[in-house]
Amino acid sequence: MNTGKLILLGAGPGDPELLTLKGLKALKSADIVLYDALVNPEVLKHCKPETELIFVGKRKGCYAYHQDQINDLIVDRAQNNAIVVRLKGGNPFIFGRGAEEMLYAAQRGISASVIPGISSCNAVPALQNIPLTKRGVSESFWVITGTTKAHTLSKDVELAAQSNATVVILMGTSKLNEILDLFKAQNKYELPVAIIQNGSLSNEKIAIGTVNTIAQIYKEKQLSNPAIIVLGHVVNHRDQMLQIARQVETQPSTY
Repeated sequence: MNTGKLILLGAGPGDPELLTLKGLKALKSADIVLYDALVNPEVLKHCKPETELIFVGKRKGCYAYHQDQINDLIVDRAQNNAIVVRLKGGNPFIFGRGAEEMLYAAQRGISASVIPGISSCNAVPALQNIPLTKRGVSESFWVITGTTKAHTLSKDVELAAQSNATVVILMGTSKLNEILDLFKAQNKYELPVAIIQNGSLSNEKIAIGTVNTIAQIYKEKQLSNPAIIVLGHVVNHRDQMLQIARQVETQPSTY
């Protein structure tokens, strides 16, 4: 009887302490871990010494393995009774190809399950005191990929620009000007924008501006990928919290 299986595991947005307890248990049980570029290496220290670690991610446009090779590697190892953990940054079911890999394995008789991770789409803004919803400010939010399978900007961005919702765009900084033009077309020049690079990590960088100013600020601060873009009035909450903190620091102690 084949005891091999596939576990799709989300490692969270970057900070190794944001790995879930269930994810920790999965790593400790793994015979082989296939991990992506956005996975913090610190997370891999939870694996057994004998666990085989294989980097299958993409760096600077270069693929260590193509998707069909990853699929075949998963099935080959699982069919040989291995517990295969496919470790991805964030949540494997949010722009992570997790569904494709699960389906491929299941169609070949491999038991497949998923352990969700904390997604950067909500965790990274939260860590900068930017809520995605706020009563009286935003009732909903969009999460959109900046780059589709065809390497074009998703048409959903244009629809999102027409709404009053918060808009979160992942993998979109290479198309920043194109994105901003869609919001300018809706006369949203003063809409607040945040761009956060390396969210949750010690080398995190952030640019804050408006649709009209953010491109220049992004350039001046020398941000790059991986980064997420947040557009909406909820971005102002961060500045409100900073102002309160400064006021508290300058107030004389009453003790």
